Amino acid sequence: MENFKYLGVILDENSNNQIDLEERINSANKTYFMIQFFKNKNIAKKLKLRLKNTIIDKTLTYASETWTLTKRDRKQFNIFERKVY
Repeated sequence: MENFKYLGVILDENSNNQIDLEERINSANKTYFMIQFFKNKNIAKKLKLRLKNTIIDKTLTYASETWTLTKRDRKQFNIFERKVY
């Protein structure tokens, strides 16, 4: 078995978190686009930012305490952050 999901985290035999990181970014991206609230121009930007920090960021960083981030990983996070703002 090459990789498997355990408690919402994708684990693999090489202790590589790249697959889990990509899955987290995809999940956070889906969450962002599912919530139509962020596209509403009548909602204050401050409120949108608070909700982003509580909903989207939690989805993105779930179980991130065990990650070892590379430059490529940080770049992926930055790209996602720019897309959401």
